[in-house]
Amino acid sequence: MWLGLYVLITSTNVVAQNAEIQKYGNRITANDLREYLTILSSDALEGRETGKRGQKMAAAFIRAHFEELGLQGPVNGEYYQVFDLYTSRPGENYVTVGGNRFTNFAEVTFYGNSDSGGEISVPLIFAGNGSDEALEQAGDIKGKAIFLVADLEFPSNDRLQLIRSKGVKMIFVSHAKTKVDFDIASNQIKSFSGKRDLTLQKPLSNSSVPGVFIVSPLMTEKFFGLQRNELIKIMAGGYKKSAFKKIKPIEIRYRTYSDLKPIKSENVLGFLEGSDKKEEVIVITAHYDHVGVKKEGEGDLINNGADDDGSGTAAVMEIAKIFAEAKKDGKGPRRSILFMLVTAEEKGLLGSDYYTQNPVFPLENTVVDLNIDMIGRRDFKHRDSAPYVYVIGADKLSSELNRVSETINKQYTNLIFDYIYNDVNHPDRLYYRSDHWNFAKKNIPIIFYFDGIHEDYHKPSDEIDKIEFDLLTKRTQCIFYTAWEIANREQRIVPDKK
Repeated sequence: MWLGLYVLITSTNVVAQNAEIQKYGNRITANDLREYLTILSSDALEGRETGKRGQKMAAAFIRAHFEELGLQGPVNGEYYQVFDLYTSRPGENYVTVGGNRFTNFAEVTFYGNSDSGGEISVPLIFAGNGSDEALEQAGDIKGKAIFLVADLEFPSNDRLQLIRSKGVKMIFVSHAKTKVDFDIASNQIKSFSGKRDLTLQKPLSNSSVPGVFIVSPLMTEKFFGLQRNELIKIMAGGYKKSAFKKIKPIEIRYRTYSDLKPIKSENVLGFLEGSDKKEEVIVITAHYDHVGVKKEGEGDLINNGADDDGSGTAAVMEIAKIFAEAKKDGKGPRRSILFMLVTAEEKGLLGSDYYTQNPVFPLENTVVDLNIDMIGRRDFKHRDSAPYVYVIGADKLSSELNRVSETINKQYTNLIFDYIYNDVNHPDRLYYRSDHWNFAKKNIPIIFYFDGIHEDYHKPSDEIDKIEFDLLTKRTQCIFYTAWEIANREQRIVPDKK
């Protein structure tokens, strides 16, 4: 009799507890998500490109939301974690030979970030293909520029680094056999240099990191009065026959300069303190930046990024709202929760990289990261399927996290969990391509929620009218229930894999 009574009481408590959790889960609504996403994906935010006005406006919107919820600003009382990013563009780069100046992207193209500190006058020495034998025949190269002819493959980075370690001022490389080949390579470098790619580390701006000039066949002839194929014949003659003595050093002048600019951006953090296990922190992330405005013809097309990652940002804002309401009702989480919308994901996961290098809360106290990046759409594979979500990384560091994820989904939302992208060897390599990766690198268990790569990915057509709000709501509820369980369970989720 007593055993039956115990089972009855226990099962009654579980049912009551589940009903209470569902009461809060049911407060996650499509109307709330639509309200947030309407603002986040509006033209007024100009595609939320990192460092631009629209990104700042989105940050202010998220900050105001966190403040209204009564979440704490955990960065010395502030909601913004501000940091510098760096962008560089080619400046005045040129080479002068025999009184003739050759400008960048014409017959020479500079690839690097170094600043020569003005015009440099230096001897240019022929050094074959840059092999050990060739360098030995070239002689003393310290403080000089060297010229390499790459007959097949471009010199490897390791080989270039070895040459630089010998005190070389600048490296010139002839790789293109024709002017057309050179122009293709030059245009690729020019395009890459013009993307304003951002870095967390300030690029070195001194001559100790000289970079490389690639040169056209015409420039090769201007240097030594010999065509490229003639230089290759001399190299083929054998390094032991002192063939290089036929090629006399010449005096050249060059300048390299990069326009380096710091750009400030900010992660937006809202903190909900837990009760008896408040030192342990769950992090829930999404990136609120996107790719900005695309130039096309005479007009501009705004990439509003409704799904990428307006949907994830809206989900984090809604989950934060429900947890804050639960705490006001006296049902707050046992563990603390950090709601973090990160910047510069589209620039290389830079916002989350900065946080994991400069954590507001110790990483050893960080239990998991639940990362949400695109959960508002369907991909072609699931066009007609029941509600689904791709789940990535749950089993990579913690067996327990994976079990919790599966159990909670079956108990509350019963989404189809598609694990095709969970394979780290999948060609799309999604395990490495969103902000959870920076936590996983620190051995913090993660789950990445994703809806798939659809036809509007990184296009101006990624608009709010294509969001399936019922599906977005159900996925957000699934993540909320998982976070609730992790935040309130007795034992902390721990990594048991590497």
